Amino acid sequence: MTDKNGSSSESKPDVAALRAEIAQTRADLGETVQALAAKADVKARAKEQVEQTKQKVKAQAAEATQKAREAAVVASDKVRTVASQAGDKARGTATHVRESGALNKAQGTREQVRRNPVPFAAVLAAGVAVIAVILIVRGRRR
Repeated sequence: MTDKNGSSSESKPDVAALRAEIAQTRADLGETVQALAAKADVKARAKEQVEQTKQKVKAQAAEATQKAREAAVVASDKVRTVASQAGDKARGTATHVRESGALNKAQGTREQVRRNPVPFAAVLAAGVAVIAVILIVRGRRR
């Protein structure tokens, strides 16, 4: 006896094999449907993309923060070094001024001006007069 496909009844697969094949086909079909549903779910895909972008931004922010901290440490060290050098130089200059007696000379000159301000005032008046003459001469040339 032959069936619709033209095969004899002796070559019919057994029932257990058919059921296993049907179960496998159903599983494959279920996976395919789930994949299609996932692609069709735009809202979920958008949320997933947003989460991925958030993670990227957080990672970039953490990296930028770390770089800024490292740069701040380097800059702080440089500032400390320069400040230390400037302090050392200032102490050396102050010592040199004390040793040369320039400080004593300046204090002596200050005391002399306090005691007799007339020569200082005369020099100041002469300077103002020179500036006035220069300005008058320039004004006439125009």
